[in-house]
Formats: sequence, C-alpha cells, structure tokens
Amino acid sequence: MSFSCEYTIQFRDTDAAGVVYFANIISICHIGYEASLIDSGIDLKLFVSNPDLAIPITHISADFFKPLYCGDRVTIELTPQQIDNYRFEVKYQILTGDSQTAATAITKHIAIDPTIRKRKELSQLLINWLEQWS
Repeated sequence: MSFSCEYTIQFRDTDAAGVVYFANIISICHIGYEASLIDSGIDLKLFVSNPDLAIPITHISADFFKPLYCGDRVTIELTPQQIDNYRFEVKYQILTGDSQTAATAITKHIAIDPTIRKRKELSQLLINWLEQWS
C-alpha cells in the first residue's frame, strides 16, 4: 500500500515560465516523504538529529509529463522499497487533480553511521516504515 498526501503548488516552486522548476519536483516529493514518516509515528526532529544513524540520498531521477502551475492541487504518492539491509528507494508519482501523472521520481537512500560515514543496517523504525508503505 503506497502513501499519498495532497499538496498545492506554491509560487516558490515555479520558474520564470510559471511552471514547476525541474529541481523543485524533488522538494515536492520530499514533502511526501516527510509526511509518510510522520504518519508512521516517526519524530522528524529525532530522525534528522540521530547521532547513530543518517539516511543520505545517493541518487535521484525524475521524469516530467505535464506542466504544473502555481495553485495546482496535486497528490504525492510514494512507495518505498527495501533494496538490501542498508539501502532503500522511494518511487514517487505526482498526480494532477484529474489523476493524470504529471511527474515521476525515484530517490535512493543509504543508512550510515554519521560519525564514521560508513554504511549501517537500517533501523527497525525504518524497516517498519518500509513495510507499512511498500
């Protein structure tokens, strides 16, 4: 079961042509990512300040199918999937009000020990999140 949330495209998301600036689609996806963590009971403040675990993004890609404009109401759908004991990816769809796909994206993440910058197994909290939305 994937996670979904609503978002209204903001003026700050757009470029001089009035459409979502390409790099901002990842920021919009990240809004869904954060919302899914919160919905799973993860405290974001503790998640990002954890001295034992960090989850950097190692890869992003996006494809665009329709322009999005300031004021457009979209649905951010995401489905995470565990790759191995250290990594996971999140697939995103940005859907318009009439359920058409405006963009898709993928982010890949790895769990690391933030002190020594070496990979580390995913925490049970993240495994629970992955299982909830996979």
